[in-house]
Amino acid sequence: MHCIVIDFTMKPSLEQLLATLAATRAEVAKVIIGQEAAIELALVTLLTRQHALIEGVPGVAKTLLVRTLAHVLGVASGRVQFTPDLMPSDITGTNIFNLQTNQFTLIKGPVFTAFLLADEINRAPAKTQAALLQAMQERQVSIDRDTHTLDPGFTVFATQNPADYEGTYPLPEAQKDRFMMKIKMESPTREDELALAHRTLGADTPEAVLAGNTLHPTLGAGELEGLRATLVDILLRDELTTYVVDLVRATRSHESVLVGAGPRATQSLLLGSRAKAAIAGRDYVTPDDVRGLAAAVLAHRLVLRPEYEIEGLTIDEVLTRILEQVAVPR
Repeated sequence: MHCIVIDFTMKPSLEQLLATLAATRAEVAKVIIGQEAAIELALVTLLTRQHALIEGVPGVAKTLLVRTLAHVLGVASGRVQFTPDLMPSDITGTNIFNLQTNQFTLIKGPVFTAFLLADEINRAPAKTQAALLQAMQERQVSIDRDTHTLDPGFTVFATQNPADYEGTYPLPEAQKDRFMMKIKMESPTREDELALAHRTLGADTPEAVLAGNTLHPTLGAGELEGLRATLVDILLRDELTTYVVDLVRATRSHESVLVGAGPRATQSLLLGSRAKAAIAGRDYVTPDDVRGLAAAVLAHRLVLRPEYEIEGLTIDEVLTRILEQVAVPR
């Protein structure tokens, strides 16, 4: 079945938004086997013009997911492999003197794109991490005192390997807060891995599908911004807004939490719940949309008190308790 690219000459309607998201998920599923939760969270990140950390062992299709989304949504993408010797100019770009014109010429870095995959961000030193995080926050970079504006929808997907921390530079808590959520990509189920094995032996490997002509873009160039603008039409009741605020504030007062989530987490949950509702095909937000995003949005922002960590308490368990304690609106 061929997906039709909708012509967004004006702001898309809610029906167009829901239809495009359904088509996008169907196209991505042609390449990414399983990982439905990760695909949904990645779409939430993109729709809300935010950034995400992706955590998973090597080989679970972190890079392939970002490349596929960029292809299906009709935007440019780039990738940077972070290493200990990576410099800030390797991210932002630099001015090179041109002997023929007797002028400096800007050689743009990989941040000048729409989607950027920052592979193993914790392997780069703090100075290089800061250059990327500044670009994420301000969507502009300063090179030799000149300020250059990035793509308005500039989105970073930064990956981390959860098992190998030797020789890394962990992100400080304040920098983790710049990411809307942490997406955990788990190892595939037996059925999904068996399906991947069979496709690997044939001609329709995920990489071949992405490189071939069987994947159909669901958006044209520049249409993603219109799709994002339509999210404001998703109904979010006042009592749900209060529920989100109470959830985030509860992380700051829980006895086991040393550092709770800040107001940016409230913003992320509110924006993300609208996107999650749209992906589910609804024009209104439910409490389950908020609860379904809570772990991804809040977990990487919390720091437990040492005495509770020694006892073996985990952040996921704390979030489960908080979700049970805060009254759900009806």
